[in-house]
Amino acid sequence: MWTVAAAMVWGAAAGWLIRPAAYRMSVPAGTEWHRHCPDGHPLPGGARGWLTAPPCPCRPRTHSTPLSHTALPAATALICGLLAAATQPHPELLAQLLLAPIAVLLAVIDARVHRLPDVLTLPLAAAAPALLGAVSLLPGEGGSWTGSVVGGPGLAAVFFLMFLASPKAMGFGDVKLALTVGAVLGWYGWRALVLGVFAGYLIAGVHGITLLARRKATGTTALPFGPPLLLGTLVGLTLGGVLA
Repeated sequence: MWTVAAAMVWGAAAGWLIRPAAYRMSVPAGTEWHRHCPDGHPLPGGARGWLTAPPCPCRPRTHSTPLSHTALPAATALICGLLAAATQPHPELLAQLLLAPIAVLLAVIDARVHRLPDVLTLPLAAAAPALLGAVSLLPGEGGSWTGSVVGGPGLAAVFFLMFLASPKAMGFGDVKLALTVGAVLGWYGWRALVLGVFAGYLIAGVHGITLLARRKATGTTALPFGPPLLLGTLVGLTLGGVLA
């Protein structure tokens, strides 16, 4: 039980720290990160210092975004707690907890502005197999590093073919995100990988149908795939951890 509690504390702290980045980086592709809050106040460090500086120096207790100032820490804490409950006591939990806050950050940015910044997806793609490779050296691991090394490029290759077939249906940012998704799900084998990706598509489908039913989208409306894919990854990791 203490593992779950510690993971949730870590998730809450990490979720709080990524709040400035969630605001600063939620900009259309090809534009600079936010240098001012929505009220026009200059942010500390201009486009830098996005990790620990408050979103607005004049209102440090609020979050000038659609999310409340507690929603992001609460969501990250819940996700980390769920991973800990499913994965303990296997050492891959350490890697999952380090990767989870950045995955949450990516989901928030993609939901807001339909983009997955390279400054996050590329380091994450390198960090995932590296961290899993490190924990594979510890006793009691519940998966296989070989699955991670193969799963990342394998899923990215599939997504890349889908991108070539229909760039409107599959963004190139999703292809780069697939390197991480395939690595973390591949740790638990192909069953977890297929299940996680299928869950992502299922979530995306339900979301799209819901928007259509509420007349908030049409058949041609572009919807971000990053958040459903990452939620599906959480499903695959949870079941993979329990079975391991």
